[in-house]
Amino acid sequence: MPQTSQAMVPVSSAAHIRWMIRRDMPSVLAIESQSFEYSWTEDDFIRCLRQRNCIGMVAEQGERIVGFMIYELHKNRLHVLNFAVSPEFRRSGVGRTMINKLLSKLSNDRRNRIMLEVRETNLDAQLFFKELGFRAVSVLRDFYEDTVEDAYLMQYRYRASAQELADPTERISRMAG
Repeated sequence: MPQTSQAMVPVSSAAHIRWMIRRDMPSVLAIESQSFEYSWTEDDFIRCLRQRNCIGMVAEQGERIVGFMIYELHKNRLHVLNFAVSPEFRRSGVGRTMINKLLSKLSNDRRNRIMLEVRETNLDAQLFFKELGFRAVSVLRDFYEDTVEDAYLMQYRYRASAQELADPTERISRMAG
């Protein structure tokens, strides 16, 4: 595999990332309610996932769902709408594995950044994403419908390697192989 300047974070967990399916919903809802004071409902998940550009992924260890992410595909970016890891699996590499999956979808000439919002009071999430190379690019005042809380808009920008910039066909052959 060619070297890129994109930092993949070492992972200590054996989490497997796969598409979310309907039977995952009870586990996803349990993680959601354990993770957020103002959690999404099943209808919120279904409404989102029915949109053509909305993708649901789960992290699985053995037969157990231990995390999930919901993101939107846009022309030049990915937008993470919801992301959580089961409390007992936090700080074990599950979140990093999920973010690495997203990072692998970025390229210099297509989708070149990941955007997400983090509550101003969610310091753990802010530090987690900062450690993975995300930067707060703006403050979204009174962002949430459920509170008057602000959010930080955080962004990760893809940085192409010198090799990728010098030989853009390498990316295509890598995708084909």
